[in-house]
Amino acid sequence: MSDKFARRMGTVHRSFIREILKVTADPEIISFAGGLPNPELFPVDAMDKAAHEVFATIGTSALQYSTTEGDAGLRAIIAARYARRGLAVDPDSILVTTGSQQILDLCGKVFLDRGSKVVIERPGYLGAIQAFSLFEPEFVTVSLEADGPNLEELEAAFKAGAKCFYAVPNFQNPSGMSYSAKRREEVAELLDKYDVLFVEDDPYGELRFKGERLPSVYSLRKGGSLLCGSFSKIAAPGFRIGWVVAPRDIYDKLVIAKQAADLHTSTVAQAILRRYLETNDIEQHVALIRERYGSQRNVMLEMARKHFPAGVDVTEPEGGMFLWATLPEGTSSMDLLDLAVKDKVAFVPGRPFYVDGSGENTLRLNFSNSDPVRIEEGMRRLGVSIGSLLR
Repeated sequence: MSDKFARRMGTVHRSFIREILKVTADPEIISFAGGLPNPELFPVDAMDKAAHEVFATIGTSALQYSTTEGDAGLRAIIAARYARRGLAVDPDSILVTTGSQQILDLCGKVFLDRGSKVVIERPGYLGAIQAFSLFEPEFVTVSLEADGPNLEELEAAFKAGAKCFYAVPNFQNPSGMSYSAKRREEVAELLDKYDVLFVEDDPYGELRFKGERLPSVYSLRKGGSLLCGSFSKIAAPGFRIGWVVAPRDIYDKLVIAKQAADLHTSTVAQAILRRYLETNDIEQHVALIRERYGSQRNVMLEMARKHFPAGVDVTEPEGGMFLWATLPEGTSSMDLLDLAVKDKVAFVPGRPFYVDGSGENTLRLNFSNSDPVRIEEGMRRLGVSIGSLLR
């Protein structure tokens, strides 16, 4: 039965994070594992009102098949939001997708053959690693530094024939790191010099609670880039609505791939979300999210300084949803997880974010989905677990 499944299925495994979430179903466990938005901030009442208005006015069309490209009104709203941030985007260059995760699958179908060289950050986003792995590429990783990717490694990867570079320049998952303004310009120059496709994933860019907004690498390039976005972090993940901005030649291929996948993203979800955006101040709502996440991040950092033993380094992101911790060399975050679960606290070990098997002494901590009281107690427990490990 070894030939029962396609060869590619032997190289892709279940999401490590999804498996950990099964462990955290225990209500006694304080979980910093999932990359989950805070459900207390979901605009339930406003969405309920929007849904009633959709069914009262355009109910039949909302329940019908629709175009692959996505709801025209929703795409216009996305373009208008970019314009307010100084980026001119044609609504007809926006493809609405079933979550931003679908964009990665579509990119794999459109761009990758077996053995294609894909450059990713080290550590890299696990969802991208999983999505691209189905197409059996050759991953080439570049180290993330405090201000962005290592430029020597990046240029070497481009010289070696990279097909594309996938990155998260704003508050990266898992590290929380962001590219500096200077590094964004340098990356754009290298991409143009070697004519490499850039897939810029930006689900966290609006969640900045410190510092100034920086331009996308997409806006600094002469062309050859995709810009991906999502409503999961600023409205509701359950709608599974993302989007990608793409040049026309790539856009047409993405549309074909999406038609083969699902015909179109949920018409009902798009209609309700559009109505919500038309009748509510999304910017005010995002400001509320930023304020809450900023305070939760501050509590987690304070507790890390208070409870973590010396020798444990923790990043201090200016936005997003994650902290990244590095244990002393020679220690294992997988071993730490075993101890932590016994102490009723959970996190994601760092190794799954590295395609080369490294990152043994790293871990990701999510601060967005816990209130300050649980963060304080969870970090105290985790500090105890780390102390036990190091002893």
